[in-house]
Amino acid sequence: MTSSVDTFAQLGLSEPILQALTDVGYETPSSIQAECIPLLMEGKDLLGMAQTGTGKTAAFALPLLQKLDVTQRFPQALVLAPTRELAIQVAEACQKYAKHLPGFHVLPIYGGQSLGIQLKQLQRGAHVIIGTPGRVMDHLERKSLDLSRLKTLVLDEADEMLRMGFIDDVEWILEHIPAERQTALFSATMPEQIRRVAQKYLRDPQEVKIKSATSTVSAIQQRYWQVSGLHKLDALTRIMEVEDSLDAAIIFVRTKTATEELAQKLEARGYAAAALNGDMNQASRERVIEQLKSGGLDIVIATDVAARGIDVPRVSHVINYDIPYDVEAYVHRIGRTGRAGRTGTAILFVSPREMRMLRTIEKVTRQNISPLRLPTKQDVADRRVAQFKQQVIKTLEAGELSFFEEVVTQIEEEANVGAHEVAAALAFLVQKSRPLLMPEKEVRSFEADSAEGRPERKERFERPERGERFERKERPERGERPERTDAKKGKGRDLGNVGNMVRYRIEVGRNQGATPKDIVGCIANEADIQSRYIGHIALFDEYSTVELPDSLPKDALMLLKEVEIKQCPLLIHRLDGESEVIAPPRRKWGGDVDGNRAPRGAAPGGKGGFSKPGFGNKKPGGAGGFGGNKPPAKRRAPREG
Repeated sequence: MTSSVDTFAQLGLSEPILQALTDVGYETPSSIQAECIPLLMEGKDLLGMAQTGTGKTAAFALPLLQKLDVTQRFPQALVLAPTRELAIQVAEACQKYAKHLPGFHVLPIYGGQSLGIQLKQLQRGAHVIIGTPGRVMDHLERKSLDLSRLKTLVLDEADEMLRMGFIDDVEWILEHIPAERQTALFSATMPEQIRRVAQKYLRDPQEVKIKSATSTVSAIQQRYWQVSGLHKLDALTRIMEVEDSLDAAIIFVRTKTATEELAQKLEARGYAAAALNGDMNQASRERVIEQLKSGGLDIVIATDVAARGIDVPRVSHVINYDIPYDVEAYVHRIGRTGRAGRTGTAILFVSPREMRMLRTIEKVTRQNISPLRLPTKQDVADRRVAQFKQQVIKTLEAGELSFFEEVVTQIEEEANVGAHEVAAALAFLVQKSRPLLMPEKEVRSFEADSAEGRPERKERFERPERGERFERKERPERGERPERTDAKKGKGRDLGNVGNMVRYRIEVGRNQGATPKDIVGCIANEADIQSRYIGHIALFDEYSTVELPDSLPKDALMLLKEVEIKQCPLLIHRLDGESEVIAPPRRKWGGDVDGNRAPRGAAPGGKGGFSKPGFGNKKPGGAGGFGGNKPPAKRRAPREG
């Protein structure tokens, strides 16, 4: 079926969803999407076997969104995920795909996030709930989550939930939601216990098994550069300039517009480049490919669909200017080089937020992708000088220079200079548009992105074993404040009585090397406000949260949207908006950071029921806890912590 599906429009998706897919650069469905979406659209139960990185999130999210009635504000779909990271990732994907669905609301719920926040969001209503098993059970028991009208259930990474000991919780949830529902179960492997769950709870499921592209051409050297700062184009041109054996290259971007823009920018820098995208007619496409084959073009900037089937022997490099959305697309991209026994090079640009996808590519393809050292100014100068010398030597070997020798002699006599000085002047004229030494302005811009001297960033990609989780997430306690030596103590605007504090999210975290001290210093200095107005800061791997006054001046907020920490823009935004996917605050009300429930009745600092009003429901003569119902069957032992 996959061979006959070239566009998402062929799958019967609505125009708002198709527009959202176009906005994010999706052009053609992956194998799992092409096979699963029609089955789920027909209302069939599904048992899917697919590795992470094959595009399975869109495979279940798109038909799920297609079948929603956004005018009815109650949970119509539930996705169970093993970890809060995956729950947030799926929620963000749903929000992205539903960009043009007015009034759509998705809510991730997981342990480690304040129950108060979740209760408030549940009261507002949500169409799709993405949750970890333990926290979903909590809300079902306290009746704060009503799934009586649930239409669709998705079990994502079922084998991972089994490995982490959540399968009993999953079965409890399956027994407490409507039996008349559509169910989709996705798992990378199919152990016997997962197979048993599928046989018990799925109705005549259709099976889809996708074999991931687990191998790439061994002749292809794969490297990546971690994007830093705003000089991606500069880095691209420098890398191409010093790459050995670069004959021709295909540069992959996500959108049709990006192909045109990047082609124009490279042409302005002296490269023979052209765009290749789906808007081009067949004649134009064939002309570009023919020019690439004949040497009329050296660089083609393409989208995934437009580059399908290209086999040009002189393509020595594939550069992923934009990282692909799934592993299958990556394998297809780099397969444009290193064909028929030839060698090739693949280079991948990866932002700090995309490092997880890089590790997924390595894991699924079972190949290591080594880091690329960005060339220094000396590397670029040496390369330019070597190329210039080679041109001069070839010209000398070609002969027939007697006329020009006579011209040089005349210059020597008329200007009273030596032959060396004339040669230097001629070399300057020839290289004037491309100096052998980089101009100082270009050097400063270039060195800002150099990987030399930049500390290696530590990434957390592998999920820890169950006993390790509490040590992994150290969070500042309430009331702690970092030492603010760089934040202009006492200086800056006095905001007076600031009123309520509001939580903001900024897109820098531990993986970018940020510290509370950096955040305080940046906000205080750039926004020109006193550091005493900066509240609680919580650091996470890929982002951080900071409390700031609700009355923060608009001009200060606009400034903070543009500034950077560790060469990464803050992109600051509030987290109290209804359409936001709420970032996790520090652990609160018991439980661990991945959605597993706290022991019954556990509360911070002591035994008994929750001390906050409305969260205890103690009954006379009984222990504190969630109250009311007797303990459910098949409950796993509570985790300590």
